[in-house]
Amino acid sequence: MKLILTQEVTGLGAPGDVVEVKDGYGRNYLVPRGLGIRWTRGAEKTVESIKAARSSRALRGQDHAEEIRAKLEAAPVNVQVRAGETGRLFGAVTVTDIAGALAEVTGEDVDKRTIAIANPIKALGSHEITVRLHEDVTATVTVNVVPA
Repeated sequence: MKLILTQEVTGLGAPGDVVEVKDGYGRNYLVPRGLGIRWTRGAEKTVESIKAARSSRALRGQDHAEEIRAKLEAAPVNVQVRAGETGRLFGAVTVTDIAGALAEVTGEDVDKRTIAIANPIKALGSHEITVRLHEDVTATVTVNVVPA
């Protein structure tokens, strides 16, 4: 099945890419979640618009991503969450929480889809996360989870 990706899919491609996937994966996972649309000849205009939007978002380029990476890696980022007396969290720290904390540090919005967490964060303390700022630039950020 041929699909046009509308969002980044790890290990598959970026928005605007035309990919060939197995029928079940496309029909049962990608299309229902809005990660891709079926490819047709008429959808080529959609590919153009998706790629134009992607290039406008990446307009600042790699130099700007390097500056943001330097800000993020310079000092740990604090995320305040509700926690019990024993230090156990009520729920887990989400990528939305982390994206908000990163935006405060950098002064710019960080897309939550670019944040990769190895394991769910369910305890106070220091944790390592990876943020993909550009195709060639990734930052390893130390996140301190502190009680609110």
